[in-house]
Amino acid sequence: MPQVLAELVAGLAGSLAARGDMLATAESCTGGWVAKVCTDLAGSSVWFERGFVTYSNAAKQEMLGVAADTLTRFGAVSEQTVLEMVEGALAHSRARWALAISGVAGPGGSTADKPVGSVWFAWAGPDAWRLARRCQFDGDRDAVRYQAVRTALEVLLQRCREAG
Repeated sequence: MPQVLAELVAGLAGSLAARGDMLATAESCTGGWVAKVCTDLAGSSVWFERGFVTYSNAAKQEMLGVAADTLTRFGAVSEQTVLEMVEGALAHSRARWALAISGVAGPGGSTADKPVGSVWFAWAGPDAWRLARRCQFDGDRDAVRYQAVRTALEVLLQRCREAG
């Protein structure tokens, strides 16, 4: 695992374990990469509860409860979809913290308003904290996915530290 990801995971592990909280992930374009780097750390079962890899729209609906209408109206790569994904991750787990990722990693699948590298994130935590953000990343498929994993972990770690 790249050192920067290992450091982010270690920080997140310390923050979540210290408060007795757990994390759930809902991933599309990253294909479980966040869950993988979290579970690369020995003892992660103390703070990592589960991961959902919901690559297809059907999986987003079945596993996370994303509404078919949301996917039809806004698409899988949208603020509305990742917000429903993160809520679904919380609802279908014992976690108090969750993150969701959906994007266009490429090389295909882009549209005029969602070019390759477009990634939507949503994060959720205690006290009804919610955040959604769109990022535009450069590079090939692996580079886009790596940047998405890093961003997901960085924002969550920052919020965990702020929450005390």
